[in-house]
Amino acid sequence: MLLLLVRHALTEWTGERLSGWTPGIPLSGEGREQAAALAGRLRPLRAEAIYSSPIQRCRETARPIAAAHRLRVRARDGLGEVRYGEWEGRRLEVLARTKAWRTVKHRPSAMRFPGGEAIREAQARGIEAVEEIARAHPRGVVIAVTHADLIRLLIAHHAGIHLDLYQRLAVAPASVSVLQLGEGVPRVVALNDTGDLCGLARKWL
Repeated sequence: MLLLLVRHALTEWTGERLSGWTPGIPLSGEGREQAAALAGRLRPLRAEAIYSSPIQRCRETARPIAAAHRLRVRARDGLGEVRYGEWEGRRLEVLARTKAWRTVKHRPSAMRFPGGEAIREAQARGIEAVEEIARAHPRGVVIAVTHADLIRLLIAHHAGIHLDLYQRLAVAPASVSVLQLGEGVPRVVALNDTGDLCGLARKWL
């Protein structure tokens, strides 16, 4: 099966604050345009299921995609953002000056966010969620709308990249990264794709 990992579209907080699980952060106007364009890009793939993080910005990104495929969005906590605890809502430029930020960037396997979860724990629950999805859909195309850090963690795991190096992977808003899962060795088919995906299913299924 092909699993398309979609990062949510832009919000007013993207790149400015650490949103985490903070409620009440919708897509921005530009983000809604990105989500609509993304639905058009993904329409030719004929997905059989669409999953999403339960967080608002992901659900809002998933809705036009689901509508284009005439599917319902299935929320999964395992696809949710890393639980940043006391860091949630804080400005990134402020966090970047802390000693703990250096751990996040250079030794994330050792990082537990104060009042939140460890990065390795977030990776583990993301892997479990993806494995459940793969078992439920052994063939075809499935879309999962989630978050940049979780996508990087999932790609790192399936590509055999050490957790301490996952920050080297770029995942832009409204981008698509693709895993081929099932029998045999997992394959990273695409990373951080923001272009035309019309030929993807024909090439890899």
